[in-house]
Amino acid sequence: MNDYIDLYCERLIPGLGSEPLNAISNVSFIIAAWAIWQLARRHYKISPGIWILIALATSIGIGSFLFHTFATRWANLLDVIPILLFQLCFIWLYSRRVVRMERGYAGVLLAGFFFVSNVSKQFTNVLNGSLSYAPAFLVLLGLGLYHYRQQKREPFILLAATSVFLFALAFRTLDRAICPFFSTGTHFLWHLCNGVLLYLSARSLLLNWSERVNN
Repeated sequence: MNDYIDLYCERLIPGLGSEPLNAISNVSFIIAAWAIWQLARRHYKISPGIWILIALATSIGIGSFLFHTFATRWANLLDVIPILLFQLCFIWLYSRRVVRMERGYAGVLLAGFFFVSNVSKQFTNVLNGSLSYAPAFLVLLGLGLYHYRQQKREPFILLAATSVFLFALAFRTLDRAICPFFSTGTHFLWHLCNGVLLYLSARSLLLNWSERVNN
């Protein structure tokens, strides 16, 4: 669990301070968590599900900061697990509270996403590991099209989030390739974009939250 991991352009040598931009840029997730809390408070939508999203957004920032500081396998787990849990929680809440799917259908969607995500994580060498996020991108695109076609409040917001995600994936993919020209790499921009992504996703949920759900 203490094995050293060197995945990013910015890290040249072992050490706690070898990825300063990659580490500090995780503040975007903390800001996103704070902004989600403020929005939920203004709209009186502080529910257990929203608290979980806020906690997971905060955990992503902390876990990713630790990973880009310690660069070990245990820190990597603290990075990737909250990301997966946030995705699962958002899909469940959106499908139940906005789409108003029945519990069984939402469960099938969640299980399918979990399975495909695990399969995609086997291709860690493809696109600098970014292929593992393809299922999340496709689900977000699908939800974005649904959100727009159903003319939900702020109908373009999830499509905007999808566009931000596309930029984020590009920055993640280019990180090592751009090393000879930009020594710090572009992974820190992946963090900054994803902070925006988390907020936009949560905003689409909060502004279209339905108290009535189908069993």
